[in-house]
Amino acid sequence: MTDYAVPAPAQPSLPIEGSAQRFPVHRIYCIGRNYGKHVKEMGGDPKDQPPVFFMKPADAVVPPGGAVPYPLATKNFHHEIELVVALKGGGANVPADKALGLVFGYAAGIDLTRRDLQGLAKDAGAPWDSGKGFDNSAPCSAITPGDAPPSGKITLSINGVAKQDGDLGDMIWSVAEIIAKASELWTLQPGDLIFTGTPDGVGPLLAGDRVVGEVQGAGRVEFTVG
Repeated sequence: MTDYAVPAPAQPSLPIEGSAQRFPVHRIYCIGRNYGKHVKEMGGDPKDQPPVFFMKPADAVVPPGGAVPYPLATKNFHHEIELVVALKGGGANVPADKALGLVFGYAAGIDLTRRDLQGLAKDAGAPWDSGKGFDNSAPCSAITPGDAPPSGKITLSINGVAKQDGDLGDMIWSVAEIIAKASELWTLQPGDLIFTGTPDGVGPLLAGDRVVGEVQGAGRVEFTVG
């Protein structure tokens, strides 16, 4: 047994549908600006913007049933429902036609965002870490195994009121293309999660809000803001 100087952190993980095993989380990659209406909603042009990647720490993941407290240092806390890809394989410079061979399965996730801090970072030309990579910022459903990307609706409601209602077919970059692009920047590893972007309708969350997100064929994620 290794003798660590301080207590070793627990391994972040997610449950797997139909299995007693769990999926260990290595890294969390996220892509922005992947649905045309959301790009316009955030002031961009979907036709001339390449994919934008950012990251969250692995321990930002919140498994089903976990608590999501209202975060520190923000007055503008937003939801973004997303299809999440879980990888069983890795590599660098993976061609798009081989990318789906790395996929273990899919889940529904919510990219929680401190929008005011993200906006300040954008204005300063600074990284988005404070706006995106904070504690408990990646609630996620159990993982549904399978390598074929799901199709259908992607939705989110707050207190029973629909807020986001999109279709996975509206993604600008496909799952295979996202994996291939990410592998040009990092050597992907088994255990990586990739959040694939959100449709339009993002907006604020308040303490006490009940959030339910669903991605057809991938899962359902739900929590109450603490």
